[in-house]
This record gives sequence, C-alpha cells and structure tokens, in this order.
Amino acid sequence: MKFTVSELHSWKIPPQSNTSSTKKVLVLASTPVLLAAITLYLFIACTHLGAPSSQELEIGTSISKGIERVDRRRCDVFRGQWVRHPNAEYYTNLTCPLIIDQHNCLKFGRPDTEFLKWRWKPDECELPRFHAGRFLEMARGKSLAFVGDSVGRNQMQSLLCLLAKVEVPEEISHRYSIDTTYFKRWYFSVHKFTLATFWAPFLVKSRDADPDSHSFSNIMSLYLDEPDLSWASEIADFDFVVISAGQWFFRPLMYYEKREVIGCGSCKVNNVTDLTRFYGYRMAFRTAFRELLNRKAYKGMTFLRTFSPAHFENGAWNTGGSCARTRPFASGEAKLEGEDLEFYLTQVEEFRAAQKEGIKRGLTFRLLDTTEAMIQRPDGHPNRLGHLALRNETMADCVHWCMPGPIDLWNEFLFHVMWSESRGSPHGQTQKSARRAKTADWLF
Repeated sequence: MKFTVSELHSWKIPPQSNTSSTKKVLVLASTPVLLAAITLYLFIACTHLGAPSSQELEIGTSISKGIERVDRRRCDVFRGQWVRHPNAEYYTNLTCPLIIDQHNCLKFGRPDTEFLKWRWKPDECELPRFHAGRFLEMARGKSLAFVGDSVGRNQMQSLLCLLAKVEVPEEISHRYSIDTTYFKRWYFSVHKFTLATFWAPFLVKSRDADPDSHSFSNIMSLYLDEPDLSWASEIADFDFVVISAGQWFFRPLMYYEKREVIGCGSCKVNNVTDLTRFYGYRMAFRTAFRELLNRKAYKGMTFLRTFSPAHFENGAWNTGGSCARTRPFASGEAKLEGEDLEFYLTQVEEFRAAQKEGIKRGLTFRLLDTTEAMIQRPDGHPNRLGHLALRNETMADCVHWCMPGPIDLWNEFLFHVMWSESRGSPHGQTQKSARRAKTADWLF
C-alpha cells in the first residue's frame, strides 16, 4: 500500500537518566531465613527491573525512520506487530446488541473472519487482555468521556461491547442532549459508571462557511482559539477524557483567531494565506489541551488517542477507493508517511507540551499511541459492508473500524494504562508490570 510521501521529520525526546541495578541474594542455611530472603529479593528485583534507561529507539519498523521512540525507560506496548491468535475477539455481533450498523461488518455479510484472528504483540513484553470486571471496578463511581469525531465514537462503541459482558448499561442520552445521535451517554448502574461521547470533530468551535450549503467538500470555518463548548462546558464533570481528531482536517478550512480570518487550510480562496491543514490541527489540539489545563474544576486524567490512518486503495474516498484486504500488513510493509505522518507528529508534540504543563498543575496526561498498530490493519475497515443512514452506499468506508475487530485494541491500551496508573506504576509498561501481564494474559 502506498501513502503520499513528503519530507520526513525527526523528533526527539530528551533522554532519561539511566539507573539500573542488579540484586544478589545470599542463600542461607536456615529454611525460614531463606524464604524471607527470597521474598525480599523478589520485591526488590521487581521494583528495580523497570529502572530508566537513556537509550532511544526508532518508533518502530512500521513508522518512518525519521521518528524516534518517545521513551525507552520502560517496555513500550505501542510498538510491536500483529500475530495470529485463534481466540482474539471478545464478542460477536450476536453477543453484543450495542454494535451500530455502521460498524457491524458481520451482520451485513462480510464473508471472511480472518481479520478477527490477530492479536497485538508488543516487541518486548506482553499486553494483558481486556478485563471488563477490573475495568469497571477501577471506574466505579466515575465517568469517562470520548471527545472527537466518529472514529472516537467508534472506540466508545467498542468499549460498550467489551464492558457489556459484565454489565449491560442503560442509555441515558436523552437526559442530557436533544441530539442523541452525536451526543451519547450510557450508565452502568451496578458500578455507578457513566460513559459518554461528545461530537467535536475539530475540537474547537466550527461552522459551515456557507450556512446554506453543507457537503464534504465545502469550506468549514474554525475558530482556533475557542474550544467547542459542546464538550468544554461539561468536561469538568468527567474523571477520564479520551481526546482525538483526524480525518476532518483533510477538508478545506478557514481559520479564525480573535474572530478574524488569519488564513486557511487547502481552501484555494484568493487573497487568503494557505497556512496548511497542519496549522489548524496543531492549534486545535493546543486550544483543547489549554482548556483542560485552565479549567479549574477539571481534575481528570486526559488521554490522547493518536491519529487513525485510513486505508483507501485504487482511489480516494470519493473516487472509487476501497479497502478489501483480508489480512494485516506485515511489520514494515506499510509506513506512516506524508500527511498522515505530519498529523501524527503534530498532535504528539502538542500533547507533550500539555503533559509537561500538566505536571506543574497536578494534572495527568497519558498517551494511547494506536497509530503504529493501526497502520498495519487495512483489513479492519467496513469497506462497503457498514451501513449508515443517509450515506452513499456506493462509497467505501476505509476510515472507521469493524466491530469486533482491531479497534478493540485501543481499549486494551486504555485498560492497560488505567490499570498501571491505579497500581501506582508509570504510564508505560515497566518490566515489572510486563511480567505480571505475561502471567495475567492467560488467566483472563
């Protein structure tokens, strides 16, 4: 598969200090003393196995050589490859009644199930399987919001199905919004857990430049210094927030700051400076993160779910492109390049700046780096098998993801990071937690 190629950009993170140590245990003759010594050794060894190292690696074989891994001091669950696994899926279209038709590939006749037989394997550790019971216990009495576009809603739908194995939630969207298509809320009464999604494809305030005409090719006006109040006005009520944005920034955009036009992205309007779509993308994330940092009532944990690539082949979304593959790409077979790479780098740079500022303000920012895993899954999209009201059925959907399918990995990542945080571990996978995960993987 080929992607648009542009100049690769190098991005480095300051190295961390290297503090590793090895413990030795003296074998004592006395059995009670020996057992106590072994117990002490295991505690100390597990504590120090995750010590930091300053070494940096490339972000992975499927990401271009110009990028480098963010943090080498712990095992990185986001770098790896897909391996065959006969029982990888957690649910089916028959066991989860909450799958919407847009993602329900099996319901609408997808003939192959090969795309369900793969599981993500990190390079240097194991990723624990999603555990619905533990997730709901961590989330007891709390709330989680997905802020972004329909791909973000796709992840929310996946989480609903994963959790429904333990408790089927009640939809309460009508209590909070008139628009119950784009603004959803679900309540797990046993665990007193609320799950919500806020429709904000640009994260910032937006409107049609021409209010009398709306299409995918029309110019949208973005107010880059104003967060979209549909989410910003309510976000302080949430304990966890997963923020994302992507494909909508490919359309022509007009940029406003302080209510004045400052330029555009791919708008082709005379006498308006083209600042590129990446400028708008950067400023949208900057404004969204700033809103979370500055809103005094917000004390939640923020996750950035990284850019989700589309996989159109033999044309674009509106020129006959499709995604009919039935297997993942091999590691290194697909590269993140061109505009996709630029989007990825841009959002992660803004995330790192927000994360640094969050430390000063006592706020936690964590990364769900799904991009490398998903660039390898051209087989995971609905293609022409997803059904959506008012959608042109002749167009393939190579943006959203089938359920069940590869998108369930995103919530495995979410569970892993939340579980690590709840256990007092660093946000990445330490070797200590890697050992625990390796054991837990077959127990779950």
